[in-house]
Amino acid sequence: MAAALELFSKHDAEDVSIDDVASAAGASRALVYHYFGGKHELYVAALRGAALELEERLRPVAGGTLVEELAAGLTRYFDFVEDYAAGFAALLRGGPANRAGEVGVIVEGVRRRLTKVILTQMRVSEPSPALRVTLRSWIACVETAGLDWLEVRDLDRAVLERLLLDQMVALLKVAAGEDGQIGRLLADLGRRVPPGGDAP
Repeated sequence: MAAALELFSKHDAEDVSIDDVASAAGASRALVYHYFGGKHELYVAALRGAALELEERLRPVAGGTLVEELAAGLTRYFDFVEDYAAGFAALLRGGPANRAGEVGVIVEGVRRRLTKVILTQMRVSEPSPALRVTLRSWIACVETAGLDWLEVRDLDRAVLERLLLDQMVALLKVAAGEDGQIGRLLADLGRRVPPGGDAP
């Protein structure tokens, strides 16, 4: 699985063969087919494993201000980016052909989970359209920043996390001009929430 993720993170799935994976893993071609059935099944299994690991790390931990909770969540996200670089890159890289079917379901599932985590931290049960669009836009920004950081690493990770958090606040401020729900949310960003607090 680790060998497959490493290869899929650097090449389109169409350009990776079972022989490539078997060679990188130090295993026989027959053994890879025995456990996974084929390249597509291996690709899906590898991405699903990476997605499950990321989702496990994204479990929210309440107890600080909303900004502190969001910052902590971003740190956990980038812990995964750093610790599982190949898995993160494999999840998000690739052309449209790699985003269809089961693979698309896995990738979109991660994004929906991340959106849900953020909404839980914000104590919002039903986001307005403006808030939903704002969060989805920010998540796309975080994904792109993560891939760029893995490739270049010319920005300190802590600085990048602060930059992304500031971008979130800036996006919310812009959207607040169109949506009263977001305006109220901004007013609560510095409010401390007790552990276990639920979305209203």
